[in-house]
Amino acid sequence: MSKVRLLLAVVFMITICGAAVAAEPAFHIGIATLTVSQAEDTYRAAEHMVKLYGEVSKGGMIRHVTLPDNFMAEMETTISQIASLADDPKMKVIVVDDAIPGTAEGFRRVKEKRKDILCFAGMPQEDPVVITEVADLSINPDNITRGYLLVHTAKQLGAKTFVHISFPRHMGFELLARRRAVIEQSCKDLGLRYGFETAPDPTSDVGLPGAQQFMLEQVPSWVQKYGKDTAFLVTNDGLTEPLLRQVAACGAICVEPSSPSTLMGYPGAFGVDLKKEAGNWLAIQKKVEEAVTAAGGAGRMGTWTYSFSWSTTCALAELGKNIVEGKAKLGNMKDVWAAYNKFTPGADWNGSVYTDVSSGTTMKNFLMVYQDTYIFGKGYMGTPKLNVPEKYGKIK
Repeated sequence: MSKVRLLLAVVFMITICGAAVAAEPAFHIGIATLTVSQAEDTYRAAEHMVKLYGEVSKGGMIRHVTLPDNFMAEMETTISQIASLADDPKMKVIVVDDAIPGTAEGFRRVKEKRKDILCFAGMPQEDPVVITEVADLSINPDNITRGYLLVHTAKQLGAKTFVHISFPRHMGFELLARRRAVIEQSCKDLGLRYGFETAPDPTSDVGLPGAQQFMLEQVPSWVQKYGKDTAFLVTNDGLTEPLLRQVAACGAICVEPSSPSTLMGYPGAFGVDLKKEAGNWLAIQKKVEEAVTAAGGAGRMGTWTYSFSWSTTCALAELGKNIVEGKAKLGNMKDVWAAYNKFTPGADWNGSVYTDVSSGTTMKNFLMVYQDTYIFGKGYMGTPKLNVPEKYGKIK
């Protein structure tokens, strides 16, 4: 090689190395999720953010760690995993979703090391009073407001009756019980008949298979009892698939599952293979919509286009990035919606700060949010634009 070529090669390598150095992110974002076997949506969301901004080990911005599957028995591991992210001197944002028990203590230890790190919790499983003491922001689905929106949307679809299906264990959960109460009151206010039916608890002796078989056998008789213009909701995710299958077969209505997503119940109920569409929410929606329409559910069945867990994990990481870069401010709702909208094109969001119904205390760093309902064969219903009466938020 001539001296000129050697010199040019050296200059080229210096340029490339300089570009690589320049491309190094100014800060890092940590994302902690459960494993794919426990919470696939949040895990895939972390993968998506790695794909978007790069892995720290490869010169990127995102560091993804997983939390133990048996998290109730391994809480100290959860705490140490979260706290260890603060050992990275470039770490500026930590997102935990699902924010399982131990997250609050993990955040507390992070703050002891580095007060400058933003700590965000998605779907916190600890008491709001506990998590809001240490998290800069927590986000949960607004199931209370959804209680009203489910009935309102059902009426728009032609429902004359709304039937809530559950069992004693679930009715012992405050938010599920409050949502049921909101649904019942909404039916009275909007002129729908309200019905409550009991299904077997999948954790009981009959197990999930037995509870699912009960749903397959019982839903047709419920439709006969209440009529086809009846909207059904079951509180258990495992019972959603048989409910959807029979609702379509009987010509009834399902506004959306209790945990709404195009992946919740619909693929299994209608035999939809989504391997090729994995990760592409709009493609998933299109394929599921075709199957639901073919089964006669068009205009009668719906869901959220995007998984709440996936959307929230991505949105919290993006919001943190924008805040650190000075493009957003903590506590600004418009910035929260902008972060969500980046990952959920076509679907609007709304929500509000959480107010404890017993004490009346408002927690400004704890948000309750919801996504627009998409009815297959009809489109988005515009639920985020509806004015929901304040009284429903005070129902216990």
